[in-house]
Order: sequence, then C-alpha cells, then structure tokens
Amino acid sequence: MSGMGDGYVGTAQDAVRIRRLEKQREAERRKIQELKTKSASGKGQPGLLQFGSGTSEILETAFKKETVGLVTREQYVEKRVNIRNKIEEEEKEKLQKLQQEEEELQLQKRKKRKIKGNSKLSFADDMDNGSEEEDGVNESLEPKRVGCGKFGKDPTVETSFLPDSEREAEEQAERERLRKQWVREQEQIKNEPLQITYSYWDGAGHRRVIQVRKGDTIGEFLRAVQQQLAPEFREIRTTSVENLLYVKEDLIIPHQHSFYELIVNKARGKSGPLFHFDVHEDVRTIADATIEKDESHAGKVVERHWYEKNKHIFPASRWEIYDPTKKFERYTIHGD
Repeated sequence: MSGMGDGYVGTAQDAVRIRRLEKQREAERRKIQELKTKSASGKGQPGLLQFGSGTSEILETAFKKETVGLVTREQYVEKRVNIRNKIEEEEKEKLQKLQQEEEELQLQKRKKRKIKGNSKLSFADDMDNGSEEEDGVNESLEPKRVGCGKFGKDPTVETSFLPDSEREAEEQAERERLRKQWVREQEQIKNEPLQITYSYWDGAGHRRVIQVRKGDTIGEFLRAVQQQLAPEFREIRTTSVENLLYVKEDLIIPHQHSFYELIVNKARGKSGPLFHFDVHEDVRTIADATIEKDESHAGKVVERHWYEKNKHIFPASRWEIYDPTKKFERYTIHGD
C-alpha cells in the first residue's frame, strides 16, 4: 500500500498471527531436520538413495548411470521420469517408516508413565507375567511353582484408629441424637412441679406452701409469693419483686438462679442443702458424728428494707450472698 513505509507490519492482531505462523514453520523445519538427522545417523548400507542428501543431486547421479551411451529423446524423458518417481516413492516410504517409529516410541513412553502413576500395589501383575515367561526355563528345575496371589487388605489388621468418614458421620449423628434426647429430658425435668415450703420473715415467721416449676427462677418464685401474700400483708402489696429476698440455709439466692440449677448442682448452704425445699429434721435415735445431719429448713422471704435495717442482728447477721464457686464442707447453725 502506498503511503506506508517498508516497516509497516499491519495491526497488532496481524503481528500476533505472523509470529504464530513463524513458530509453526520453525517447528515443521525442526521436525523435518530431526527426521533427516535420524536417517543420516542410521545409514551405512550402499544403495541408490541415501536420505539426507539433496533430491536433485540424487536424481542427477541416478540419471547419469541410466543414460550411459546414446539414447533417444523418448528414452531420455522416460528414464528421467521413472527415476524421479522411484526416488519420491522411496522418500515417502522412509518418512512413513520414521513417523511410525516415532509413534511407537511415544506409545511406549505413555505406557511407562501409566504404570508409574498407578498408586496401588500392582507389582503382582508383573510377577505373574514374569513367571509365565520363565515357565519354560524353570520347568525342568521346579516341577511345581507356587502361584503368587494379588496383594490386598488384611482383614485381621486393626484399622479402627484410621480416619473413616462414614464412621465419623455415624458417630456425629449418634452424638447429635443423644444431645437432643438429653435436652428433651432436661426440659421435662424443668416442667415438673415443685412444692416449696417458705416463711415470710418480718421478725417473726409466717409459714406458707406454694407450688412452682423446677425450671422457674427465684425472681419468678418471688412474684408468685407476692401474689400469695398480698391479701394479708400491706407492705408486700406496696413493694416490688426486686425488693424481695429469698434466703435459703443462710444464703441470699440472687433472682437469676433457678431451682433446676440448685437441684442439678446439688448446691450446699451454710446450714443445710439448697436442693431440698421441704422441711424435715434429722430423726436418728443414735447420733453419729461421722455422718452429716440430714436437715432442711424453710427458706425465708424477706423485704429488702427489713434486711438492711436488721442485718447486724441474728439471724440476718449470718446471711450472705450465694456464690456457686464457694463450697461449705460442713453445716453450721451458729457463728458467721
């Protein structure tokens, strides 16, 4: 095209296409050169055609040998055509033979890679094949050969410690089933009724009995107590649940704790167990100092104002806030 210098190579796509075609041509040249080199290295037999030399040179040499002496024009042309056809056929045959050898070599390489890539213990097959080839040689020496079986798993080996996705999935499903069963059982326990004997304490005791659920908190219990005592005690009607305290075995139980928690943990107070909510005394006829007394006292419901006013006087002087981490080794009813 006019107006474009000798250095014009077209667009970027044309340049990419040109480089690709040049690479293809270079690869074809290398392949032909390799085939010629192989043929030249394997030559050594005398003959008319030696692959690797120029076609024109071979043609001239063969033609000179065939046209010694006087020949007619028709014979000259016929011999030249016959020699050219013969040379071309020989070249084609050699090329086909080299290509076939190259294909067989590649096929053998692929087979070797396939055998090496097999991770299973497959050398038993090779042993079987080798034994078949050696049968004829060793037949006279060994009348009977012991057959080699294929290698596999030994059923007597302990494998329970090895990872097993199916077994792990079954164990996980079983754990989940047991967890759900445990949750259902605990919910049933929390919904069971619980009868509590308590005493409203304002300096004197006013014993009452009320029924709640084991899963109820101390705050919910005090709300039910307020409703029960409100008709009889004016100060209870005018106070709130937050200003009521529940004292069990000389411990003030915070509102957020539940009866279920005290029962399950077998909680202990200063003067008796926190998981018994009835009233009973130790009625053993013979005292044994080695056996702890089994006594349960009625819990006290106290207004906070009364406690702040009288906490320096017995029995309020013994009361303290319940701490689940604090353990009482023995029960006492006097002292701190």
